[in-house]
Amino acid sequence: ADTTHPGRHHSGIGGRHNPGMPGDMIPESVGEIIPEWVGDMDRNQHCLISGLMPLALSIGLDLAFPLALVGVVGREITLAKTWKNLPMIAPVTVMGIANLLMHLEAAGYSVSPGLGSRLSLAAILILISVIGGRIIPNFTRNWLMNSPQVPPPPLLGRVDKAALAILHVGLMTWAFAPNAKATAGLLALGALLHGIRLSRWRGWFTRSEPLLLVLHVGYGWLVAGAALLALSVADFGVPLPSAIHALTAGCIGTMILAVMTRATRGHSGRPLKADRMTVIIYTLVTAAAAARVVAGFGFAPLPLLGASAILWIGAFGLFVLSYGPMLLPVSKPDDIS
Repeated sequence: ADTTHPGRHHSGIGGRHNPGMPGDMIPESVGEIIPEWVGDMDRNQHCLISGLMPLALSIGLDLAFPLALVGVVGREITLAKTWKNLPMIAPVTVMGIANLLMHLEAAGYSVSPGLGSRLSLAAILILISVIGGRIIPNFTRNWLMNSPQVPPPPLLGRVDKAALAILHVGLMTWAFAPNAKATAGLLALGALLHGIRLSRWRGWFTRSEPLLLVLHVGYGWLVAGAALLALSVADFGVPLPSAIHALTAGCIGTMILAVMTRATRGHSGRPLKADRMTVIIYTLVTAAAAARVVAGFGFAPLPLLGASAILWIGAFGLFVLSYGPMLLPVSKPDDIS
């Protein structure tokens, strides 16, 4: 595997890394916290024919998505006067810059190898840490109202702010200095603080409701991935592909399905409760990520890679089959299982 360009382990278009599916996920995720969301843009359609286009045109079309998204986010924040959401513009802007860097690197310009890939991954993880830190404890707090004997997750406090600050600095440091020992220290401390943060959200009390539990699992992959990345940078025997896939297939993949299933059920008027097919989807994506992480350590890599691919396709394929009809006008409110 190519460890110089870590992004190539989890997404590739035209021989180079592209944020791809996580990039398309961001409008929905950001929309969870910004009122009156508008816009439905697909940034990757042009990639099918980009090889036939002049380089400048291909880059311009690809960068149109993050630029348009920044404009939409800024407009919504301005209209709603929800200035606390203004920082959401920064990671999306960074993703656009990272995308440009990947284009320039692929075109042969003098760009630090893998910088765009690392920068895009860091930006996506920063978004997940911020948005996840809002929706997961809030959803858990609401759900635990039915269990008054269980204390609710605490409100945003010093632990959360410290965890976010240190992890964000660590991820950005990794993007620009992936082999620095200080990077390993920041990532390790960030993983520790986010582990403490996650434990304060009372996730173990949600095990009877997979629709909520899976959000905690997805955030747990962020903690595990940051810890593995710290160990990899510090040369403690963790392969870089394993750390990258804990963060991508694990954290990003799980959070995509967790948010899409919950949002689909909520917006289609269905109960916020996981049916049997939803549980299978969560199980498949978790197993796919785990198999991909273990394969990076050299344990039966080819069988595990094949199994991971099948499980991954199964998870998203079942989502389309199960949840696609819910989004159609003819769908019925009965659960699909």
